[in-house]
Amino acid sequence: MKEDPSLWKEHDLTESEYRKILELMGRQPNYLELALFGVMWSEHCCYKDSKLQLAKLPTKGPQVIQGPGENAGIVDIGDGFGIAFKMESHNHPSAIEPFQGAATGIGGIIRDVFAMGARPIASLDSLRFGDINNHRVKSLLNGVVAGIGSYGNCMGIPTVAGEVFFHPSFQGNPLVNAMSVGLLKTDKIFRGKASGVGNIVMLVGSRTGRDGIKGASFASEELSDMDADKRHNVQVGDPFMEKLLLEATLEILEADLVVGLQDLGAAGLTSSGCEMAGRAGNGLYMDLDLVPLREQGLEDWEMMLSESQERMLLIVEPVKVDAVRKVFDKWDLLSTAIGKVTDDGCFTLKRGEKVLASIPAAYLTEKAPVYSPPYSEPAYFEERKHADHSPVVNYGDFTELLKRLLISPNLSSKHWVYEQYDTTVMLNTVIGPIGDAALLRIPDTRKGVALSCDCNSRYVYLDPEKGAAIAVAEAALNVAVLGAKPLAITNCLNFGNPENPQIFWQFVKAIDGLARAAGYLDTPVTGGNVSFYNEYDGKAIFPTPCIGMVGYLADLDNRVSFHFKKPSDLVILIGKSLEELGASEVHYLVTGKDEGTVPSLDLELAKSLNDFLQEAANRKLLQSAHDCSDGGLAMCLVESAFPLALGLNLNWKDNISTASALFGETQSRVVVSIEPDKLDSLKSLLNAHNLPHTLLGEVTDSGNLVINYNSDKVSASIAELKDLWYGALKKEAEI
Repeated sequence: MKEDPSLWKEHDLTESEYRKILELMGRQPNYLELALFGVMWSEHCCYKDSKLQLAKLPTKGPQVIQGPGENAGIVDIGDGFGIAFKMESHNHPSAIEPFQGAATGIGGIIRDVFAMGARPIASLDSLRFGDINNHRVKSLLNGVVAGIGSYGNCMGIPTVAGEVFFHPSFQGNPLVNAMSVGLLKTDKIFRGKASGVGNIVMLVGSRTGRDGIKGASFASEELSDMDADKRHNVQVGDPFMEKLLLEATLEILEADLVVGLQDLGAAGLTSSGCEMAGRAGNGLYMDLDLVPLREQGLEDWEMMLSESQERMLLIVEPVKVDAVRKVFDKWDLLSTAIGKVTDDGCFTLKRGEKVLASIPAAYLTEKAPVYSPPYSEPAYFEERKHADHSPVVNYGDFTELLKRLLISPNLSSKHWVYEQYDTTVMLNTVIGPIGDAALLRIPDTRKGVALSCDCNSRYVYLDPEKGAAIAVAEAALNVAVLGAKPLAITNCLNFGNPENPQIFWQFVKAIDGLARAAGYLDTPVTGGNVSFYNEYDGKAIFPTPCIGMVGYLADLDNRVSFHFKKPSDLVILIGKSLEELGASEVHYLVTGKDEGTVPSLDLELAKSLNDFLQEAANRKLLQSAHDCSDGGLAMCLVESAFPLALGLNLNWKDNISTASALFGETQSRVVVSIEPDKLDSLKSLLNAHNLPHTLLGEVTDSGNLVINYNSDKVSASIAELKDLWYGALKKEAEI
């Protein structure tokens, strides 16, 4: 008799995967066991399509204490301190329920960090939306921003940096990538292992409900306009409960009451249990009769696949169970012994003495399928390299063009977003969302940690390898302009359907670019997340490998901020501007087309620039430093002038067009300001690092921007330009 395909299809398994399960088990798995395989063998949990490519990434270095494979990565910042950090996505849930999707994305990544024994000190977010003029996009934007703000603010954790990008490719499938950063002592690091046969498995925090059931599988599906009925796949968050869970967890860790612990994130009890067992080479069992429920009547598979938030799984020695309970009782939280660590290597589920499911843990984790999907270069790749830039080059009124850029959604001020976040709670924020990167002090020290997240989705679409490499270099430069040393990265790799060879080609090339740049710049990858199937009604998003960068500043007194400080300071461009308008914001604004050659990237130059900025900061040569990126030199200049409403009188010549000089996005360029008497010292250091540079002019007290470039002139009031830039997004976002 032919088997019913519903046996595997209901659990999002393929027939070949089902056959592999039969081969491994040597028998027909029951419904619950198939459900466990289905969720653990989803792309979201096992990285079956991406694992071989991810192996290309550099993951080691003297600064790396913990690389990929744990709840979060850790880098060493000296004196017994480490930084734990991780970035993940919550894209599909945010498309269905933007407030809860974004809020629980923040909550989940925070738990990953404190599960390592770190106190979370900051959050960052990287967001993508469709056309801001669309009513649904406005609703998604408002809901996501409110969800991030609500959860983070209630937790008392500052949201200190991020980015927002708008493009029609994200119309139905927004991206919500969240990053959490924590501080820990390097002699107090905890990992997600179920060690010690006979140790007790404890479930702590919230009760288990039906929210978020099959959330991991949902994340491995494409979205469509029929997905409004998938709200049950979206988790519901309670930040006040998470705050209690955070404090209770850190207290038991400080008291050495725990052998291992893990956040219950994707796939809930299933992934946490079998992954912890697998890492330790042990087994464990859970008694489902003992799991505290939010509502009665949950099926066994619902209980195991629920992604109800604010829960952790602990491994505790029997003699310490009462001490753990006492701590959680103090914080008014549930702490329930639901099982034990075993020596049989199996992940076993029971009700009393009745065995409901029993699977070797390695079958769910190590034996998950690994694929090497076919890939092929899409036709658009060569076609879109060709672009007619004459509408930009011949624009004529470059003052008016600057004003148009200032009010465009991608370049206008994002204050409407970050002012909904508490950016200074905990009082460690030295530089918040207005700079190239955030800077936080390490309490009771002079040390600082610099944080940035970055990716230009258009660059990656037009040239995945170069665009991904630029994302790494840009994130590193954002940190370096503060005077900090880039240390390591986490990533969130957002792509369409990997079963499409042209989409998987984007992924393969992007990984190549990430690996090359991270290796050259000595910023290893400590962990991250892959988010595939980001499509809506069959249309893929622009590929977006977001990079979260962590940097280290030995002395906060040496920090450099981005804005001009006083009249008569000299303004210098470091780096060489090229005739590069391809893939730029100005080209898209004028022509409405995503096309052209992505700006070139010289990694040797990028590294030299990073090294120079750190040395110049240590020698206190710089008044300010600001990275030239989206919108080019003109945007960099006015952004540097806005905070103190200072003027600029600039006059220089070059052999490229005015459009490229002002709005081209040539990489590895920085605008610095210095006191005139430090010019010789600065030039000497620039020459030592073999860095090209141009004296543009000086800061004035006129309050006016005056640029004379070759025979063209840009002239406007800084106050007028700031008003345009500051108010645009808030106006557009109003529903």
